[in-house]
Amino acid sequence: MKIKKNKEKSGIKIRVLTNLALGFLVLSVGAICLAPPKTTQTEGKSDEIYRFGSEKSQGVSLMFNVYWGTQEVYDILEILKRYDAKATFFIGGCWADDNVDCLREIYTQGHEIGNHGYFHKDHKKLSAQQNFEEITNCNQFIKLTLGVEPALFAPPSGSYGNATLSACETLRMKTVLWSRDTIDWRDKNSALIYTRATKEIKAGEFVLMHPMAETVSALEDILKFYQTQSLKAITVSENIQIENKG
Repeated sequence: MKIKKNKEKSGIKIRVLTNLALGFLVLSVGAICLAPPKTTQTEGKSDEIYRFGSEKSQGVSLMFNVYWGTQEVYDILEILKRYDAKATFFIGGCWADDNVDCLREIYTQGHEIGNHGYFHKDHKKLSAQQNFEEITNCNQFIKLTLGVEPALFAPPSGSYGNATLSACETLRMKTVLWSRDTIDWRDKNSALIYTRATKEIKAGEFVLMHPMAETVSALEDILKFYQTQSLKAITVSENIQIENKG
């Protein structure tokens, strides 16, 4: 009887330790996925980075980096639809894994799907192999879900190195940053977001945003302003292609 009881106690301890380990893993992954962006760090050849399209396009590209805010993504999609506007959504792989329906809705509505890495890592600090794996894992999940593979990569926090650029070159992907940042994730202020997205805006610009409640509040007015300036919200690839054709 004592042996049986000891085995039962041992089994309980193992299960408790296993559950604690799994719980820690889930919390660690969640923390990585939801960590706020850091200050931009760059190291690499600037001529391999796309930060701007062409003024000939008469278009502005709204870029949404997505690692959180699923409901806000749906709200953004509704507003974009009302204004016949298109955007580029740079998708975090670990977010997509938990939000397949939302990912499919973005694509179904005709928006561009870009790659934002799988776990929101600092790509400047990653080795060549680690850069390749982070980008490839996100690409593979998106392709498995949507049947298409992203052609654009936006490094989390704008942090990249030569290894990042080499990985993108190997994968035949373009590395994309922005010409203006609304910093919506930090300031959470609709008026500031609106000003940063509109003040002295020019055709060809790439405007960085995130799925925040305050961004949703500002988005309709931003799109209205673009219309008054004869500017149309188009995808990053459209802006780049127009530039290349020029």
